Amino acid sequence: MATGPSIILCLVLFFFQKEPPLPPSPAQATLRCQVPITDKTADRQTYLQSLKSLLTNRNFVLLLLSYGINVAVFYVVSTLLNQIVLLHFAEAEEDAGRIGLTIVLAGVVGSVTGGIILDKTHRFKECTLVVYFMGLAGMLAFTFTLTLGHIWVIYLTGGFLGFFMTGYLGIGYEFAAELTYPIPEGTSSGLLNVSSEVFGVIFTLTGGEMLDAHGDMATNCTLTALLLAGLSMTLLIEGKALKRQAAVALRRSHAHLEQEEILTTQT
Repeated sequence: MATGPSIILCLVLFFFQKEPPLPPSPAQATLRCQVPITDKTADRQTYLQSLKSLLTNRNFVLLLLSYGINVAVFYVVSTLLNQIVLLHFAEAEEDAGRIGLTIVLAGVVGSVTGGIILDKTHRFKECTLVVYFMGLAGMLAFTFTLTLGHIWVIYLTGGFLGFFMTGYLGIGYEFAAELTYPIPEGTSSGLLNVSSEVFGVIFTLTGGEMLDAHGDMATNCTLTALLLAGLSMTLLIEGKALKRQAAVALRRSHAHLEQEEILTTQT
């Protein structure tokens, strides 16, 4: 298990450049133009300024909390899946593993599908809300179909849950980039990861204790309530504060005006 990551680490250390010759994103291009970094002190100051700006951005803080809750709930379901399935289906260890695989595979499809839809529509808040709501619906379906006694139903509800909850990951990153432009995406996505890990540890430990003490129904209903809280936070985000889209539109407008001026001059 350690061989693969070790090889990748060596490749990164010896062959990856510090940064590409051209900016990889509009945020990086803006940052390089505005703040020419010449030493580590300036680099550190720029990073701290970015953090301060992010943590004082109301919309990003709401997304930070709702994203962390969503991903943490998914961590809890993935971690406790085997125990929850065995509470209702004796000797179903193999089925629990296959249900976990179904969740992962459905999540891969959901991530790709979410990225395509987001790229086509550019409806960041709307897509985030729909995927979050469907994840909540999937959690409800998973919770209340466990008692039906049909293991194949859990495959379906598990796949549905994985499709939307994993699909939310990429959409959350893109939404954060829109809300925080021109701050580099790496900074905002890093904070989202921190939020999900912190919430994940807390929720997983608490969920494990609750499962032992009160059973899966109370645990799953609590996770559903947390998702509802996260959805409420997402609703409070101002969807019009999409700075990256506004900047791109402004640049296109300027380019169009310059082209018209050139044509007018030539005629």
